[in-house]
Amino acid sequence: MSAPVAIILAAGKGTRMKSELPKVMHPACGRPMVEHVLDATRSAGVERLVVVVGYQVGLVRDGLSRHRDVEFALQAEQKGTGHAVQMCAEQLANHDGPVLILAGDTPLLRGESLAALLAELRDQHATCVIGTAITENNFGLGRVVRSTSGDFLRIVEQKDTTPEEAAIREINTGCYAFDGRLLFQALTQIRPNNSQGEYYLTDVPGILKAAGHRVIAAPKLTIEEAMGVNTPEQLADVESVLRRRATSK
Repeated sequence: MSAPVAIILAAGKGTRMKSELPKVMHPACGRPMVEHVLDATRSAGVERLVVVVGYQVGLVRDGLSRHRDVEFALQAEQKGTGHAVQMCAEQLANHDGPVLILAGDTPLLRGESLAALLAELRDQHATCVIGTAITENNFGLGRVVRSTSGDFLRIVEQKDTTPEEAAIREINTGCYAFDGRLLFQALTQIRPNNSQGEYYLTDVPGILKAAGHRVIAAPKLTIEEAMGVNTPEQLADVESVLRRRATSK
């Protein structure tokens, strides 16, 4: 089995940042926020990093050119998270091992949490492990719905929740560990049957589960780690946490 690979989604523009700079290249405590994600991934034991680029591809490539363990996949058109991962299929055609999928705008991720997802995938003989977090501040976040016995059933987005689902405190962080071969098989089955007309990665766990594979939702992350950056205000919040972490070491 191949060593784990990480796919880091970094193709978006980030229109709410009100800047022409690609979102993942905005500095967080003096470094592009995606570099913090790379650090966490390496500390989880991952040595092959594939960054999916799209908007201002040259700026992202140039900004990360000094990282010799980083390779790039191009998403020329932004058609959703599932489509972004599909852009890595050719590069990873010979990969027979775990694949971590992370967002490039989550600079508070910790390596130990990502390592825990990979360990869960291995120890539970799972096909997919969804990294989840528990929070009271769940508005706007995908809820993790479980059966009465505690097994993963589905991810429900905010706009689609029933009142009972809206009250669920366990949310999808957007961090996943997959069996690589089955991931890319399932990606061929996703369809843009949604209001955005996009190919969603969140459809893949359900496809795998329906095919009889083991899918686990594991609360291995904190809500702080899952904090994504979409606005300058959120970037300021992230920098505050990074500074606090630096002074507590």
